[in-house]
Amino acid sequence: MNKAPKKARSENMYKAILSLKTVDECMRFFDDLCTVTELVALEQRFQVACCLNEGMIYNDILAATGASSATISRVNRSLQYGSGGYGLVFDRIREDKK
Repeated sequence: MNKAPKKARSENMYKAILSLKTVDECMRFFDDLCTVTELVALEQRFQVACCLNEGMIYNDILAATGASSATISRVNRSLQYGSGGYGLVFDRIREDKK
């Protein structure tokens, strides 16, 4: 099967995110960048990742977040086999709590 070549990614948006200094600034930026539906989906995926990271089971995550089993599975796959971004964030959150 032929896979289409990956599109080159621009660093500009990610650099813009890194320039934000507060949660309020970040929320304002994402409010402008994303639709309400996109924001809800992103926030739900992160909530699912947090639940999985805490060891919750699928049925409890579904009840807590309203996410579909497909979304929970997709997030779990990213946690297990992704680029390590979730793990990096969770490690930093733990460090900040200390």
